[in-house]
Amino acid sequence: MTAAEAAGGSPHRTLITGVIGSDTHIVGTRILSMGLEKAGYKVVALGALTPAEEFVKAAIETDADAIMISSLYGQGELDCRGFRDLCVEAGIGGVLIYVGGNLVVGKQSWAEVEQRYLDMGFDRAFPPDTRLDGVLVALAADFSTRGQVEKEVG
Repeated sequence: MTAAEAAGGSPHRTLITGVIGSDTHIVGTRILSMGLEKAGYKVVALGALTPAEEFVKAAIETDADAIMISSLYGQGELDCRGFRDLCVEAGIGGVLIYVGGNLVVGKQSWAEVEQRYLDMGFDRAFPPDTRLDGVLVALAADFSTRGQVEKEVG
């Protein structure tokens, strides 16, 4: 059993990772990608300076289960606006989408920042101090919940 399976995940799950917009801060997403791979996930790492449309294109091409967006330069809110709509328009509206990092400029209440991203259609938003194990737990929970919904619908 892989670490992903033990955490409720699957080694057959494909995750897209990358840094959105004009952000060049790649270290966090690189660490995340390596940790996800070690946990048994197939990771397609897009790197830095990735337009929103490239995340969607990669998700379609790989039949991805989730898109994980990183932003550290504080402009994530601008770069991520309309992201769920892009997914819906491309026919992958149900894909799991996460965002994390320094998502806004200045000191703001994390609860308010998180709610803004949830309102934009993200499934989860993570603050800059999030650890890999927290992401793995969230993925396992969300994939498990989606599996239950698919069983009930199917």
